[in-house]
Amino acid sequence: MTCSFFLSLHSDAGIKVSMKILDRQTRCQILHLLCEGNSIRSVTRLTGASKNTVIKLLIDAGRACMAFHDANVRDVKVKRVQVDEIWAFVAAKQKNVSAMKQPVDGAGDVWTWTALDAESKMILSYFVGGRDGECAMWFVDDLRSRLAGRIQLTSDGHKAYLEAVEGAFGGDIDYAILHKVYGSSPESMKGKYSPAECVGTQKHRIEGEPDLKHVSTSYVERSNLTMRMHMRRFTRLTNGFSKKVENHAYAVALHMMYYNFVKLHSKLRTSPAMAAGVSDRLWEIGDIVALVEAEEAEVDRTRGPYRKKISD
Repeated sequence: MTCSFFLSLHSDAGIKVSMKILDRQTRCQILHLLCEGNSIRSVTRLTGASKNTVIKLLIDAGRACMAFHDANVRDVKVKRVQVDEIWAFVAAKQKNVSAMKQPVDGAGDVWTWTALDAESKMILSYFVGGRDGECAMWFVDDLRSRLAGRIQLTSDGHKAYLEAVEGAFGGDIDYAILHKVYGSSPESMKGKYSPAECVGTQKHRIEGEPDLKHVSTSYVERSNLTMRMHMRRFTRLTNGFSKKVENHAYAVALHMMYYNFVKLHSKLRTSPAMAAGVSDRLWEIGDIVALVEAEEAEVDRTRGPYRKKISD
C-alpha cells in the first residue's frame, strides 16, 4: 500500500503544515460529520484525524464549494425570493472585543445574509460580513446576478435593503417588506435570552406589484434554524464558535453546498438544487470530496516546484 505525504505552504495560516493525505472514505466521513453539526474537536475524536487535518479539509472544501456555487448557480428561474440575515460571532461577541488579550482580525459579530427561493427552498445567494448598507449592496448585487428574470422579493424591515434593492434591480422587481411588530415577552418567559414576542405583522409594498399573499419570510427564517442545527459554529451558548472569520465563511460555504445539493428536503423529497433545475441528480458527500480533489489536482499542476510529494 502506498501512502503519500506532502509539505505545503498554507497561505491563510502563514505556516508550513505537514500531514497525511486522507483517503476519500475518511474525507467523506469528516465532511459529513461537519455538515451534521459536529464540532471540530468532536470530529477528531470520532475519526482519529488531527485538529489541523480537519480544519485543513474544511478550508479546502469551503473554497471548492464557493467556487462551484459561484460558477454554477446562474440564470436560475425563480418567482419568489425571501432574504434574511442570521447572527453569529467570531472569537468574541462584539461587546467583548475591546477586552480581548490577543485581538483577532475580524473578531466580533458576523452576519450571514441568505436569499432563498420560496418554491424550491434553494439558497440562491449568501454573503458573510457585517449588517451595514455596504454589505447589503454586495449581497443583493450578487443575488441579482444569479437570476434569470423578474422576481417578487420579500425582506424584513432592515433599512439597508431599501437602497441595495433599488441599486441592484431598479424598477425591475416586485418588492415588499414584512414588518414585524414586537411586544414584551409573557411574564413566565422572561429571562436573559428570551426573545420579544411578535404580536403582529405589517406588509408594505415598496416597488412594483407584489402579491401580498406571498409576502413572507417564513421559509428563509426556517432555513436559519437549519443553519444553526447543521453548523456547530452557529449553536448558541457553546464554545464551538468560530475563531477565525475566514474559517467561518468556509464552513458556511460547505453548509450551503450540502444543503442545496446533498440534503434531501423533507417536504420536496428531492434536493433544493434539483427542485430549482440547477442539478439533475441528488449529490452525495463524495461529490463534494471530488471537488476538493479537482482543486488539489489543479494546484499540483500549477504550483509545480512549490509542492513536494514523498511516497513510500
